[in-house]
Amino acid sequence: MMSIDEAVATRRSVRGYLPDEVPQDRLRELLALAQLSPSNCNIQPWITHVLSGPSLRSLGDKMVAAAEAGIPPDPDFPADRKFEGIYRARQIDAAVQLYGAMGIDRHDRPRRDWAYRRNLDFFGAPHAALIFLHHTFEEREAVDLGIYAQTLMLLLTSRGISSCAQGALGLYPGIIRDHLGLTQTHRLIFGISFGYEDPAVEANRARAGRAGVEDAVVFHRDAARA
Repeated sequence: MMSIDEAVATRRSVRGYLPDEVPQDRLRELLALAQLSPSNCNIQPWITHVLSGPSLRSLGDKMVAAAEAGIPPDPDFPADRKFEGIYRARQIDAAVQLYGAMGIDRHDRPRRDWAYRRNLDFFGAPHAALIFLHHTFEEREAVDLGIYAQTLMLLLTSRGISSCAQGALGLYPGIIRDHLGLTQTHRLIFGISFGYEDPAVEANRARAGRAGVEDAVVFHRDAARA
């Protein structure tokens, strides 16, 4: 098992998986540990549905079919924000790294669309965790979902299990709720595909950079000004 430092340093978004499933007892162990994640007032607002096997593949087929039919996404939370400045630059750099690893030219729309649809089929992963928020909650509780997701992904990494957090899995929440028999009291933010990495998948060669501490953190030591 990895140390926490090793898990943080080696965790990355994996976009291609072997078909081998993670043993059920291991899944339950890691999900139980993820339940220890901190949350505002300890409300633990995450509602997690884990899909595997035929249920996962069937859902992926439905979402891919919707995209191919030109059905517009209808996310529960806004997904059309345009990034600007340094944030846009980081987004472009990540896209260049990913599409470059896959050998896809930025102007090759058909192949870019194909790469996008791979999101909706969970990149072929044997498992996915879809993380919902109760409809009475908003941004503060959504932060707790992010903490929970990071905890879960680091636990997966520490056991040699790869993952990818995907905002794209929140684009067709209506299809997902119908598939799972849920009502609109469950709002979907994102999902996590996970399993064992397939090193032969070209997308897994992509490496996105990270800003330095000096670009993200401001240190304060002197007494506050009057």
